Amino acid sequence: MFNKFFISIILSCFSAFILTPFVRRYFVTHSWVEDPLKKQQKTHNATALTAVPRGGGLPIFFAIIITSLVFLPIDKHLIGIILAACLTVAVGVWDDIKDISPRVRLFTNLVAALIVVASGIGIAFISNPFGGVIDLSVFQLNFSFFGAHSLWIIADLLAIVWIVWCMNITGWAGGVEGQLPGFVAISATFIGILGLRYASDSGQWPLIILAGCIAGAYLGFLPYNLFPQSIMIGYSGKSLAGLLLAVLAILSGAKLATLILLLGIPMLDAVFVLFRRLLSGRSILKSDGQHLHHLLLKSGWSKTNIAVFYWLISLILGVCSLYLNSQQKFYFFLGLIILFTGFVLKISRRI
Repeated sequence: MFNKFFISIILSCFSAFILTPFVRRYFVTHSWVEDPLKKQQKTHNATALTAVPRGGGLPIFFAIIITSLVFLPIDKHLIGIILAACLTVAVGVWDDIKDISPRVRLFTNLVAALIVVASGIGIAFISNPFGGVIDLSVFQLNFSFFGAHSLWIIADLLAIVWIVWCMNITGWAGGVEGQLPGFVAISATFIGILGLRYASDSGQWPLIILAGCIAGAYLGFLPYNLFPQSIMIGYSGKSLAGLLLAVLAILSGAKLATLILLLGIPMLDAVFVLFRRLLSGRSILKSDGQHLHHLLLKSGWSKTNIAVFYWLISLILGVCSLYLNSQQKFYFFLGLIILFTGFVLKISRRI
């Protein structure tokens, strides 16, 4: 299984690397670019010399689909994931070209999550950090519609909220070049490695391969997204990353704590920003330039240093996730909250 995991990373990486220049050329040909003279407020373009296309989600999406279809059997779960990914990327490309309303994006995030849950992917239980598991399948709604069906009310609602949350917070942590593709590739790789521990369970094989597909696709796109980038990850690539990482966490046996740890900095950054917006009476959907990468830029960090900082933190947290049990992850995350709070306060005083 390790060989298939490694090969899926290589094939997906190669596919994304080959496809990205074609997408970039197509967007430039159609003038679907972001003009730095018109959007100086965006961190991506603060020092850009030429207009840069978005749409990075397209080559990533096709790389994942190609590799998945090569290695994975077509079942209802894979069909649900592909349909949700298609919707996510379609809306993302629309936003990359036209800048659609945040409310429309949020609504389509919800629809994508519903598609995943409707395919049978739900959170039946979560680990209790103090021992045992918390069963979320106790409240069920049974009905007959061309056959017997069951809705796990709490489990399915939690899955929907989890997927929508991940789609948004992952995207918010993609403010500078190379930042998001790097930490997404690292996170997906560690989820795949964790799955390899249970490779004797055939039910883990699709998770392991899918994790490899995701890691490879974002890794293959990364060289084009490094500063100075020639193509942006775009909303298409950001929202797709959140969707797929959320699904990986569910498929890995409801290891939500693992992904929360892997995405510790984006998760905490999102909570802090939302809390700050609520306190100031601003819309939680409207960007205010107060994310961690914004603060680091204002304090004098370079874009490359910020991207590497996110990669290193993801790598460290990924290594920790391999050796910590549920209770240890809980206490480790509490410590991370304290460190993050102190770091943000220190940076805020400097600017």
